[in-house]
Amino acid sequence: MVQYFMVLGVLLLCVAGIAVRVLLVKDGTMRGTCASQTPLLNKDGQACGLCGKMPGEACGEESK
Repeated sequence: MVQYFMVLGVLLLCVAGIAVRVLLVKDGTMRGTCASQTPLLNKDGQACGLCGKMPGEACGEESK
């Protein structure tokens, strides 16, 4: 039973760490991933920070 609580505690710490990271990222952007190309996050139509693709194009990292 103690193991379950330890695993749950570690998982909660990981989720809390990710949540803090998301809250502290400047302007709420997700740098370094093609997730930054979603229309909800990329309202200015900027190129992807990882592969350089423009919105609407296929990810350039998939071919690597």
